[in-house]
Amino acid sequence: MTRAGLGRREFLKVSALAGGGLAVGSWFEFLTPSEAAGDVRRSFVANAHVTIAPDGTVTLVAQNPEIGQGVKTMLPMLIAEELDVAWTDVTVVQGGLDAENFSGQFAGGSNATPTHWLPMRRIGAATRAVLVTAAAGMLAVPEGELETEAGVVHHRASGRSVPYGDLTDAAAALPAPDLESVPLKDPANFRIIGTDVPDVDNEAIVTGRPLYGIDTTRPGMLYAVFEKCPVFGGKVRSANLDAVRAEPGIRHAFVVEGTDNLGGLNPGVAIVADHWWVANRVRNEVLEVEWDEGPTASQSSAGFAARAAELFEQTPAGALRDDGDVASALAGAAATAMGDYSYPFLAHAPLEPQNCTAEFRDGRIEMWAPTQTPGGGRGLVAETLGIPPEHVTIHLTRMGGGFGRRLYNDWLAETAWIAREVGVPVKLLWSREDDTRHDLYRPAGFHRLEGGVDADGRLVAWRNHFVSFGNGERFASSASVRSSEFPAGFVPHFSMGASMMPLGVPTGALRAPGSNALAFVYQSFLDELAHAAGADPVQFRLDVLATPGEDQGLDAARMRTVLESVAERSGWARRGDLPRGTGMGVAFHYSHRGYFAEVIQATVSRAGELSVDQVWVVGDVGSQIINPLNARNNTQGGVIDALSQAFGQEITIEGGRAVQANFNAFPLLKMRQAPPVDVHFVITDNNPTGLGEPALPPAIPALCNAIFAATGVRVRSLPLSNHDLSWS
Repeated sequence: MTRAGLGRREFLKVSALAGGGLAVGSWFEFLTPSEAAGDVRRSFVANAHVTIAPDGTVTLVAQNPEIGQGVKTMLPMLIAEELDVAWTDVTVVQGGLDAENFSGQFAGGSNATPTHWLPMRRIGAATRAVLVTAAAGMLAVPEGELETEAGVVHHRASGRSVPYGDLTDAAAALPAPDLESVPLKDPANFRIIGTDVPDVDNEAIVTGRPLYGIDTTRPGMLYAVFEKCPVFGGKVRSANLDAVRAEPGIRHAFVVEGTDNLGGLNPGVAIVADHWWVANRVRNEVLEVEWDEGPTASQSSAGFAARAAELFEQTPAGALRDDGDVASALAGAAATAMGDYSYPFLAHAPLEPQNCTAEFRDGRIEMWAPTQTPGGGRGLVAETLGIPPEHVTIHLTRMGGGFGRRLYNDWLAETAWIAREVGVPVKLLWSREDDTRHDLYRPAGFHRLEGGVDADGRLVAWRNHFVSFGNGERFASSASVRSSEFPAGFVPHFSMGASMMPLGVPTGALRAPGSNALAFVYQSFLDELAHAAGADPVQFRLDVLATPGEDQGLDAARMRTVLESVAERSGWARRGDLPRGTGMGVAFHYSHRGYFAEVIQATVSRAGELSVDQVWVVGDVGSQIINPLNARNNTQGGVIDALSQAFGQEITIEGGRAVQANFNAFPLLKMRQAPPVDVHFVITDNNPTGLGEPALPPAIPALCNAIFAATGVRVRSLPLSNHDLSWS
């Protein structure tokens, strides 16, 4: 949580840059600046993060991958705050994969803020400390008499000041500070943290300047497509490669044997051409492949649902948790509820399909890749090509969405293999159909739930038979559930068992993994129990949160606060005044260290047409909202993402392959469907945590609960497009 990949002895490095300046980087080393530079003042860079030029311009390196979550702006804000420079004097550049100088260099799990909150600030503070020491020597005054502001060191008593740019040469000769003990600012004195800062790439994005992996070009570059078996795990038997090679503009066509790793190099046929459109046309119109489809061809969504129904009638294969005596508590309950819930496979659907550009030369490969896990990508490429990891260089590009898909680097392995075969720079670009039909999907799941309340309306019993995917006791990727998942620990009599089905479909983490599905099930069923108890849904949840046991997995007081706050902000107490067909639903969820409660107001016409009128969100992610503008955007984006999933998204498996291929069958929420989303944060004394994921999970159950309030129709499976919501 506090390591930034450097120690005291590693902090300072002096290097010469063409424009002069001071660079504080990894080891303490003195280098003579080039006389050709003209200005002999040196550059100052902190752990490869900070460069201060003689004119006072500050260049900050954003080390983590940018997938739209805002870390390319947020992490440099932390450095700039403690460095005490004006944000208008800051230029931000994207760093490449650098295991020597950077740690925690990945995007996922809402980890950027909790991992880098202190390390990035310490880098800025340590750089500032060196500059202050240099200024004290230059002005011949004690350091304690100096102040900094907007890139200038001030001695108020004498009225003298020194810009940072004039201190680079003197600072270069100073010893490194102790990063662990360097003083940090009192948050009351923050000038950058806590202010709305637009994304540093906004201008480039709206003017179309190259930023994304899909924009990358290299001299002499060719373009590739890669055809894989539509059935997961299938292999090539034969292909009409001679006919493909005879087409104009085609440079190469070959079979890739691949591996059995569905998250690695899959078997397929590569076609390389002068232009991508040529390669893709030939693939679609000329290429003929005979496939060995393998055993997954027998699997289907309908088959999984039928098998889950059979397993529900049996005792769970394994117990995940067993508190109290659920059977007796259910038998003695004043009221009970029971429901079978399910959710489908989901694709990640980033707007930018998977792509990568690579050059292979002399046993080394250089790659330009929009990956969330560049370290993992390096390892996979090295393993695929049989070369040392240090022979793999990865440059990070901005991503047009990730949502967990780019945690996996199968497309990097494909690009690397193709680049080695052709011997020139090559860009592999997946089509939208490739991206939808060859994903590592959010796994489907099935739950049979029973619950009971006592005569006072208190939740006393909960039983869940969870049917998921895996082998033996090992769940498939992202198909598991924690034994402490709420309401575990808050119900005196609680049991959860699991049964698993074998799966040949690749699965993986999707934004708020696990939570994106479990919140729908658990918070919807809590609503059923509140209805059975004749209780207000908010008060029912508050009562459950009031009686936590051990190993509850969340801080009940923090969740109660956000729940009470969202009820107040939404006007929950006045929901009885809404007309028939309009209702309000509530849900909360704890995930990725974030506490979020949400209320949705929705209207359903008598014919069943659904519209979301308003969403209220209250979150607790600790003591500081670093960039409120980005925090609101992240939260609103999470809600919109959830509504897309709820309205009409599903991946259906038939014959071992994905049926849906493009956005016409896997729709994103349209602008006319997007509601206003009111966002509020509760500030607490806890360490700041991330925002990429935790706002998503409560939105789906809040919407489904609003539909029930409006119509009396209880939704127990997704997506909503499969349901008739009409009422009379």
